[in-house]
Amino acid sequence: MNIFVEIPSAALTAFAVAAVIAYPVLALMRKLKAGQTVLVYVDKHSGKSGTPTMGGIIFIIAATIAAAAFGAVEYSFCAVACSVTAAYGLLGFLDDFIKVRYKHNQGLKAYQKIIGQAGIAVLVTVFCYRNSYISTSIKLPFTTVVWDMGWAFIPFCMILFIGITNAVNLTDGLDGLVAKCSASGFIVIASVVLYMLTEVVPEGDVLYRGQVRSIGIFCASMAGALMAFIWLNASPAGIFMGDTGSLALGGALACATVFLKIPLLNLFIGIMYIVSCISVIVQVLVYKTKGRRVFLMAPFHHHLEYKGIKESKIVTYYTLITSVAGVIGLISCMAASYE
Repeated sequence: MNIFVEIPSAALTAFAVAAVIAYPVLALMRKLKAGQTVLVYVDKHSGKSGTPTMGGIIFIIAATIAAAAFGAVEYSFCAVACSVTAAYGLLGFLDDFIKVRYKHNQGLKAYQKIIGQAGIAVLVTVFCYRNSYISTSIKLPFTTVVWDMGWAFIPFCMILFIGITNAVNLTDGLDGLVAKCSASGFIVIASVVLYMLTEVVPEGDVLYRGQVRSIGIFCASMAGALMAFIWLNASPAGIFMGDTGSLALGGALACATVFLKIPLLNLFIGIMYIVSCISVIVQVLVYKTKGRRVFLMAPFHHHLEYKGIKESKIVTYYTLITSVAGVIGLISCMAASYE
């Protein structure tokens, strides 16, 4: 099948699967009374307490089924990406389950979550290091430079996975915010794959073409599944993705970019995730050292809420900025060398 047909078809398949399973999952979460307990200090969201959570199950399952339907999981790139996504999703599920079970917003302890994230990061880093198509090299945006990081790739890759999963998790605080920003990111990566297959990867390198194609299908499937999930997650949300979804999305984005050797693309498609991280770090550091707050509340999207900007507008702003930055990131990949 032509790749220009296959990738959008995978997205549509994932959308359809997610649309079919979304309401049964929602009904199940309601039956199990798996409602989110909103943090006490986020008083603007107090009315959202009790909203079903763990909705990330919807797009994880749908994307995996779509990828399998198009034969992408036959290749190690996609198989590992699906496995890592599921592993991070399972870690998030444990966190969500504890919150639901004990009716509070404190799930896994911070060190437990970090250990889990680091453990998965170690495994995927070993896979990357030992894979001849990935190895220790990355491509630098807007240049023809391919940087062989050597041993430095190991801590770099681990920090990337831990950083992205936590950044996505921090940003997941408004209805539809992470789902829309992540869908935009996956569309950009799928576009990079189309460019690579048509302009860069030699026709004769059948195995590598298959690996790259599998990541394109994986990203398209994630984007399509998220589009269906947004139907229930957009404001006012009928279901939250929970840590089940946010950690899984972070792992999926990290896998796709690292496997294609373009991890720095995350600076563009993850621009608002970076903003969330920086706002939290600055808030904590200044408060610890000077006893005052820089933002009304961190992460930054909550600060905007307290400045009087409506939730739906903040989500729109974040999505637009992510989309524009994503296009710039796409251009940066097209300008880079893939030799």
